[in-house]
Amino acid sequence: MGSPFRNDGRVALVTGSSRGIGRAVALGLAQSGGAVAVHGAERSAALDDAVEEMRTAGVRAEAFAADLAEADACRRLPEAVAEALGPIDILVLNASLELRRDWRDVTEEEIAQQVAVNLTASLLLLQAVVPGMAARGFGRVIAMGSIQEVRPNPRLMVYAALKSAQINVMVNLARQYAAQNVTFNTVSPGAIATERNAAVLADPIYRARVEGEIPARRIGMPQDCVGACLLLASDAGAYINGARLFVDGGWHVG
Repeated sequence: MGSPFRNDGRVALVTGSSRGIGRAVALGLAQSGGAVAVHGAERSAALDDAVEEMRTAGVRAEAFAADLAEADACRRLPEAVAEALGPIDILVLNASLELRRDWRDVTEEEIAQQVAVNLTASLLLLQAVVPGMAARGFGRVIAMGSIQEVRPNPRLMVYAALKSAQINVMVNLARQYAAQNVTFNTVSPGAIATERNAAVLADPIYRARVEGEIPARRIGMPQDCVGACLLLASDAGAYINGARLFVDGGWHVG
């Protein structure tokens, strides 16, 4: 009998998976037996490197470039994945746009950009993918949330608000599709050492302050987010639905 944590024969799309948390999660899903669509906003060395890393490990992976700020791209991406790999069984909504600003200085254009990538794109991808999951009787949707949902940074107010809106979307859908064996859960990372966070974490004073607030007393790594996603994507997590799992060293309760 196979492990309930395996995803053999399943197809996963991980948005924003050319680097950081998305790349680590995509690799983990590939190693669990799934075929993985690795996504980036545009064709890049990082995107090609991510695919090559997975293929070197002996798993099936394909690269897909799509700017999720564009509605048409959100509709075309699932179609392209299905044509290349098969219908999507696992959708990880990881792509996001984070602009650090004093909220009084955020422009209307910057608000619209963040709404497009952090909320509208997710809704359009869900519209494209979830009905097929329900019809086939299996689906796993994992949204990448953030510690910002409960510990909002004053300079990330728009981003934090949109992550909270995403939680509402996931809970709403969790109620609607549970009977079709389609689950919707959120993994909310804390402070993770990614390229996006490299600049702020390079400040020793800021880093020390953040580490002091985290009960685990360390900054997380992208790989720390993989286990939670593998659980929620697999048969082992079939009865977990509408949940939010913090991967933050206890920061949300610290």
